[in-house]
Amino acid sequence: MSDKNLAENLVKHYNDLKNEIHKVIVGQDDVVDQVLISIFSKGHCLLIGVPGLAKTLLVNTISRTLGLEFNRVQFTPDLMPSDIIGSEILNENRNFTFIKGPLFSNIILADEINRTPPKTQSALLEAMQERAITTGGKNYKLPTPFFVLATQNPIEQEGTYPLPEAQLDRFMFNIWVDYPTFNEEMAIVKATTSNVETELKQILDGEQIIQYQDLIRRVPVSDNVLEYAVKLVGKTRFNSELAPKITKDFITWGAGPRASQNLIIGAKCHALLKGKFSPDIEDVQAVAKPILRHRLVRNYRAEAEGYTMDKIIEELL
Repeated sequence: MSDKNLAENLVKHYNDLKNEIHKVIVGQDDVVDQVLISIFSKGHCLLIGVPGLAKTLLVNTISRTLGLEFNRVQFTPDLMPSDIIGSEILNENRNFTFIKGPLFSNIILADEINRTPPKTQSALLEAMQERAITTGGKNYKLPTPFFVLATQNPIEQEGTYPLPEAQLDRFMFNIWVDYPTFNEEMAIVKATTSNVETELKQILDGEQIIQYQDLIRRVPVSDNVLEYAVKLVGKTRFNSELAPKITKDFITWGAGPRASQNLIIGAKCHALLKGKFSPDIEDVQAVAKPILRHRLVRNYRAEAEGYTMDKIIEELL
């Protein structure tokens, strides 16, 4: 099949996916879009939102429509790396056998990732980066496609282990899940307080997703779009000659090259989903906030003057 036909199929499947997901998930259009872009771009997501906003339900619904194996891991302070990776046990023949942990799945929901100590966080983040794990001197490949969606509760900070910036950088997107509108909440309550069950159709399978992930890598990008993305990331670094006044005033630390890479991959995917065969500057701008908001460090002055991360990114754009 030609790349043009593949791209047209991607748009059709994307619209079918959204229709199926919205049978269960009310509203949250931007969140659904960003999670799907992340999956097609071969990235991982960090979802931040208060409890009860259907973060787990969203991941479960997406995994069903994609026909992928889904595992949820509830991160707690006593969770050990072997609890997610797996461990070697002595079998009846007195030989060591590796029993795979929940990480060996296509979609992993790492619920409340900041509740578990750094040792376990690192085990997950290494798997995200390498798409493989090493234990007992052996390397085990994780299934493909492989996608981690981690959640964080922004309210409670007691007994948590915040992810360091270097580890946050492994996530392609930082997605803010907001409260529903009045009408959306009315629809949610109506749908969830009756005994009507929604049947979901499988729209894609793992093989098709891998095809689309490869297609997105092949999308051509013009030099002016590449230049715009790299300059945008350069503007976030206070010691760069590109840095505007807002960066020098409010940002302690800027984004690294991984942000530039993700801006281009995300823009390619966004362009294809909108029916374009090459991204333009608007596509880079469309994915800039979720890609940059967890890669910049604000200073105290920014907090004191009420400059949110999104407001700073808007001014940089």
